[in-house]
Amino acid sequence: MGLSDNSKGLILAMASSAFIGSSFILKKKGLKRAGASGTRAGVGGYTYLLEPLWWAGMITMIVGEVANFVAYVYAPAVLVTPLGALSIIVSACLAHFMLKERIQKMGIVGCITCIAGSVVIVIHAPQEHTPSSVQEIWTLATQPAFLIYVAATLSIVLALILHFEPRYGQTNILVYLGICSLMGSLTVLSQVVSIKAIGIAIKLTLDGINQMAYPQTWFFLTVAAICVITQLNYLNKALDTFNAAIVSPVYYVMFTTLTIIASVIMFKDWSGQNVSSIASEICGFITVLSGTIILHATREQEPPPPVGKCRN
Repeated sequence: MGLSDNSKGLILAMASSAFIGSSFILKKKGLKRAGASGTRAGVGGYTYLLEPLWWAGMITMIVGEVANFVAYVYAPAVLVTPLGALSIIVSACLAHFMLKERIQKMGIVGCITCIAGSVVIVIHAPQEHTPSSVQEIWTLATQPAFLIYVAATLSIVLALILHFEPRYGQTNILVYLGICSLMGSLTVLSQVVSIKAIGIAIKLTLDGINQMAYPQTWFFLTVAAICVITQLNYLNKALDTFNAAIVSPVYYVMFTTLTIIASVIMFKDWSGQNVSSIASEICGFITVLSGTIILHATREQEPPPPVGKCRN
């Protein structure tokens, strides 16, 4: 008997977390090597592009993102997205041994909490209805409830960028992180749609049912490309401006929460579940978020870079 779609998605999501968690360590070691012999990335240097270790980390991350991409094709976002917390555990453990960044006792508690929450989510994850064509994905993406969600999110982002950022962006960290997280939510929102659409298009095209002739397929491809570029840009700006120990948990919480909300609105993941299962998933989700916050709150801070190498 073959594996169920949820099982395939679970395996891919866990593999993705392992690759992505490892990639952070490889890239960080590469950045440190490059910074020791040239201008640091934090002040605009690009010497890391000549560092093989950084490229090893980048390739590892790409492999992880591809696995994550395919996981969304097989399993609902309610299952796949929270498992991203496992990448935080992987990076924390590897950092302890490879970068000598000690994990505090409460950090270990945070890791265990994340694992426990993930297990609860996996046990109670819904079986998702898989759309059969790109046209069906388009119908789901243009339903009123989903469009209202997109409009509301865009309105908040525009208000933050046009009104709040010029006035409070440099003094209130919540303004900039709010823009970064909300832009990330739009990226995730679009990627959830695009991943499903592109995955189905590839699958059906390989089966002999050509989906590349439909304009919706190319629309989803364009949206995915724009969203990936936007997400990387804003996340890099946030990490360059604020403490990574603050950016990481807030971004993860927003990323996960808004992805699940978008998926529930669009794909109605909870429509066939009873109240007990939904409550268990929510409790598992809150447990994962709590573990993530504990893990980041108890990690040792990096020593400041040499004067002149990086701005404050």
